[in-house]
Amino acid sequence: MSLEAIQTVKAPAAIGPYSQAIRANGFVFVSGQIPIDPETGEIAGGDFSGQARRSLENLKQVLIASGIGLDKVVAVDVFITDITQFLAFNQVYEEYFSAHKPARAVVEVKGLPRGVMVEVKCIAVA
Repeated sequence: MSLEAIQTVKAPAAIGPYSQAIRANGFVFVSGQIPIDPETGEIAGGDFSGQARRSLENLKQVLIASGIGLDKVVAVDVFITDITQFLAFNQVYEEYFSAHKPARAVVEVKGLPRGVMVEVKCIAVA
C-alpha cells in the first residue's frame, strides 16, 4: 500500500502532527478542516454560517489539491459546538453539496481547536 500526503497553501497548514490529507488505496482521507483563512492564519467567518462556509471551502481546496472535487466525496463527518446550528449548517452545506449527497454525520462536541464552532472532514474516492 502506498501513502501520499496531500498539501496545499490554499487551505490552512496543519496545526499539529498530521497531513491535510492522505491518498491511500484509491481513497483520499481529508483531515478535519476548521475555519482558518489560509492567507492570514486567522479564524474566518465570524458567525456560525461564515465559519461553516470557510471550513467547507478549506475541505474543497484540499480535495482540489489531491486532483479531485466534491463530487468524489463518499462520507462527511461534521463536528459542531452547538447542535441548534444544525439547520444553519445544512443551508451552507447545500451550497457545496447540492446534487451530490454523500453519507454524513453531524455530532455536537464540547469544544474544537482554537475555539471554532465547526470542523469538517471527509473521505473521497480518488
